[in-house]
Amino acid sequence: MDLLALADFNLVARHGGFGKAARTAGRPKATLSRRVADLEASLGLRLFERGTRDLKLTEEGRALFERTTQLLTELEETTTAIALGGQSPRGRLRISAPLMFSQAALGKLAAGFVLKYPEMRVEIVVEDRAVDMIEEAYDLVIRVNPQPDVNLVGRAFLRDRQVVVAAPALAWPERDNTVPSVVRSLVGRPDIWNVVTASGPAKLATTQVLGMSSNTMLRDAVLMGAGVARLPLSLVSKDIASGRLNYWGDVEGAETALWALYPTRRLLSIRVSAFLDCLKQAFPQGTPEELAAYLS
Repeated sequence: MDLLALADFNLVARHGGFGKAARTAGRPKATLSRRVADLEASLGLRLFERGTRDLKLTEEGRALFERTTQLLTELEETTTAIALGGQSPRGRLRISAPLMFSQAALGKLAAGFVLKYPEMRVEIVVEDRAVDMIEEAYDLVIRVNPQPDVNLVGRAFLRDRQVVVAAPALAWPERDNTVPSVVRSLVGRPDIWNVVTASGPAKLATTQVLGMSSNTMLRDAVLMGAGVARLPLSLVSKDIASGRLNYWGDVEGAETALWALYPTRRLLSIRVSAFLDCLKQAFPQGTPEELAAYLS
């Protein structure tokens, strides 16, 4: 497969059209159109539905885009690292990161990074809002399940999922009954949770009895037997393994992915490349179990 044609296909797919992609990349529109057409011919597939005004990915095109965009990003990271050779990163690295991941792991990660590269100066701003990387001078942002952004590229480096857990003394409620729940929201109302159990999908009827603002507080309350809770698997996997908590099932559709993103308009710097490598080393497979081991 022609990697240049594949890269041009990803460029057009990310920007939603040949014209916009051509203007952003400073490339002739006709060249992009020809490369995508050549790729379609080599694959024997139509990757775009071409309308009079808009361009939409076909089902096959969407699958190809989703599976190759991260591979191309990792290829860029690898070639940058090889090209830089033995150079050591130095200077300032400004990162925006979400609160929960920052509190759980980023302090340890950043400390290990500056110890490895003593000429680096790292600034981490903890916030959950979608920052403007260019205007606010960020080199890298870490986000949970980010929306597609034509100005950013990157990859998912860690995945987790929400699970329902309870103390061993609690049992799944009988029909028409509810079980007390500990939640990160307002309390005092019944709620139905969609749970994927070992025997298949199920509805869990709960009554909210305790509301808290952090997952760590929820975990402590569940360990005390106050009720069931929906918590990240990485936070409770050791409690489940030890028998301190019982696993009731996965929360339906509650998978999360942490992404490291940087601007498309900048060349990947040695500072960003080194930090991405730090994330890869900490979470080589990107599983919840790796995060749990890291936190311990």
